Amino acid sequence: MTAPLPRLYAHPFSSYCQKVLVALYENGTPFDYRHLEEGDNGAELATLWPIRRFPVLVDAGRTVLEASCIIEHLEQHHPGPVRLLPEDGEAALAVRMLDRFFDNYIATPQQKFVFDALRPADSRDPYGVREAGTMLDKAYAWLDAHMAGRTWAAGEIFSLADCGAAPFLFYADWTHLIDPRFAHVRSYRERLLARPSFRRAVEEARPYRHYFPLGAPDRD
Repeated sequence: MTAPLPRLYAHPFSSYCQKVLVALYENGTPFDYRHLEEGDNGAELATLWPIRRFPVLVDAGRTVLEASCIIEHLEQHHPGPVRLLPEDGEAALAVRMLDRFFDNYIATPQQKFVFDALRPADSRDPYGVREAGTMLDKAYAWLDAHMAGRTWAAGEIFSLADCGAAPFLFYADWTHLIDPRFAHVRSYRERLLARPSFRRAVEEARPYRHYFPLGAPDRD
């Protein structure tokens, strides 16, 4: 009897969902895509995870939350030709550190802009948005120095860190432009966009660009 495929509850326009989709597409991992705008998938997600944040993976009776944990679960239980977390402990720690950098210092301040734009006008937080912009500029500067001489975040091997960097930098540049002086960051973003796994995720998300509350630019 064939085991059921892992089920991924996700929306293609979500950056965190794209992070997992990139990992799945890198390895050609078969999965059951529970698109959150189709059928009863949203209700199923709410039953599995009342907080209703996504992505969520269900595999062999286990519910796995949070994009990074989902990718590590896939690495352990559905390994493919592309190893996204190195076997060497020190190298794996470096990848995890960079993964947290992209989550905390690129994705989080970028989302501040988006969530603020979704608030009623009288409940917005311009001070918090300015702080988020300052954080992004500091993160871009650090990343620019880090990426000098590197192809991918952790060196020459595409990893878990790049799975997150791809959608986070994609949307961050829409939200708070990556200044041309950060040439290494801009080149890295271009390499990520050219990666077939992320290009596929970008194209799958294209029909939903009208959801972007700041207005999706006519590029990428």
